[in-house]
Amino acid sequence: MAIWKEQAPAKKDTASFSLDTPPPAPLPPRENASNDFAPAPTPAPSFSAAPTPAAQPAAKESLIASDLTIEGKIEGTGHVRIAGKFKGDVNVQGDLTIENGAKLTGGVRANKVTIAGELEGNIESAAVVELQASGVLVGDLKAGSLTVAAGSRMRGQADFGWKDDKGGKKSENGAGA
Repeated sequence: MAIWKEQAPAKKDTASFSLDTPPPAPLPPRENASNDFAPAPTPAPSFSAAPTPAAQPAAKESLIASDLTIEGKIEGTGHVRIAGKFKGDVNVQGDLTIENGAKLTGGVRANKVTIAGELEGNIESAAVVELQASGVLVGDLKAGSLTVAAGSRMRGQADFGWKDDKGGKKSENGAGA
């Protein structure tokens, strides 16, 4: 066994290390060493009846920026927000928002349509239409419900609140024939 020189105690403010200090001796093996690193028991997961909003995938939103003018056709799933100008039909399984100062010229099919800008064309099918105070609609609309804010403008025919019966045909007054 080697004899090592003892060093003077170090100051409290600084740590002192010396190359003369031997490395620590390995610990002797223990009988139940395998239990030292056993994982801690994990609690059973709890599940709530409704999934959290973070668990539900959010629908993606496409944006036509305020400095863009696009002509074409939009189809697909997800939400569309128009802040610029778009000329063409919009057919989405999601929401369509026309922002204040934006203009859409064309037909629309969407779950929910919010108009704060201008829509020149028909809303052929929507579950909900919101015409906001700055909104302008020049065209006909067919929707499940319609909300109209004071100050908004519309020129066209509105057909809302009626559920289409696949077996029946509507008459002029909306009664099934």
